[in-house]
Amino acid sequence: MSYVPAADDPAADSAVAGRASGPTATRPTAAVLVTGSELLTGLVRDANGPYLARELGALGFEVSELMLVGDRPEDLRSALEFVAGNGAELVITSGGLGPTADDLTAEVVAGFCGVGSRLDPGVQETINAKTARWASRGGFDGPALEAATRKQSMVPEGASVLEPVGTAPGLVLRGTSGPLVVVLPGPPRELQGMWPSALTSPPMAALLAGVQHAEPRLLRFFGLPESEIAATLREIETSGGFPELARVEVTTCLRRSELEVDLHPLPGAEKTADALAEEIITRHRRNLVSADGTTTDELLARVLGEHGLTVATGESCTGGLLAGRLVDRPGSSSYVSGGVVAYSNEAKTSLLGVPAELIGTHGAVSPEVARALADGARERFGTDIGIGITGVAGPDGGTEAKPVGYVCICVTTREGGVLARDRQLPGGRSDVRERSVDMGMHLLLRAAGGLPRG
Repeated sequence: MSYVPAADDPAADSAVAGRASGPTATRPTAAVLVTGSELLTGLVRDANGPYLARELGALGFEVSELMLVGDRPEDLRSALEFVAGNGAELVITSGGLGPTADDLTAEVVAGFCGVGSRLDPGVQETINAKTARWASRGGFDGPALEAATRKQSMVPEGASVLEPVGTAPGLVLRGTSGPLVVVLPGPPRELQGMWPSALTSPPMAALLAGVQHAEPRLLRFFGLPESEIAATLREIETSGGFPELARVEVTTCLRRSELEVDLHPLPGAEKTADALAEEIITRHRRNLVSADGTTTDELLARVLGEHGLTVATGESCTGGLLAGRLVDRPGSSSYVSGGVVAYSNEAKTSLLGVPAELIGTHGAVSPEVARALADGARERFGTDIGIGITGVAGPDGGTEAKPVGYVCICVTTREGGVLARDRQLPGGRSDVRERSVDMGMHLLLRAAGGLPRG
């Protein structure tokens, strides 16, 4: 088993996972082609590629390519030929199914599979039924809408048609040779809504019937550098205690300041993956967040709800990001009482009762003021737990004693418990603020009893 770390900076979020080689060659491969020239400009962020990659991985596929492709037909055709030449058994496309002239995915895929296209009256009737009401109300019915509907109703010969979620039908087809191709719409809501139908279509169901699957294990750690996991894996590899280690793929990714360690066993190697996971946990238990993939946000919501605890926030440099993270989950009104963004010194004093002399003595960015913010939030809202965050987010305002990135966080409880951290966090302004929130969430989880204190 060889291991390649994902990033040199252990504090930086990594979008590329480190990977242990071995089992990838025996897993069926899939490719994802996301179309849309707007994605290549950087103005729109792709949501479909990551979603499909996760879904395919859970089904037992190895995603060999995830490509962004422009709207030019030759670009999509070249991408299809490339992934087919690399041996992909399944190709998923998204986008290019709309009514405009540059929506040509269905036509290009038909050509790639060596088939023609035909007008499908059933699809045409379905689209007409979906558009009739708003079209007549908005005055858009007429020749233009008829032409658009006709275009979206052109279906490759032999394709299985997936019921539209919006107005564009999905398609599943295979040529005389080459991969199975699943054509899905571009809007994420429509694509995700259509995905279950794609899985149960006869061609896809037949393919999935031959895919062996083993449940992966996902471990989450906080405050653990990726280099430590790399060293652990090298030691385990050389120890000889795991003879089937090559049948477990290990990837790592740093996300929201947490190190995710993903173990993907080949069918039959599940016990090896479980034993490897337990060995990793044993060596790094102090930094473990969850052994089953549960996120910090899920754990915190669960423990606050189970213990009947409430929380309030007093934020300076994070400007409400922590409160936003807390209330992002449904049901958060049962445990989040409120929060205050006290950015100026005057606001800290008037809104949260931070003594002006405390700020004058220690400075607005200090452990003492962070604790006063936490106490002030807890007392003002009458909650069980309060959290205060203050720091120098940058790019200006740093000093030698308190450089850019220096952040002080404190959590206090009704019973007198105190958890505090002050760190210099790396990155630019947005990085410092986001990582401050990550650290705040973990301190809240510890204070609520969801993690061992340390």
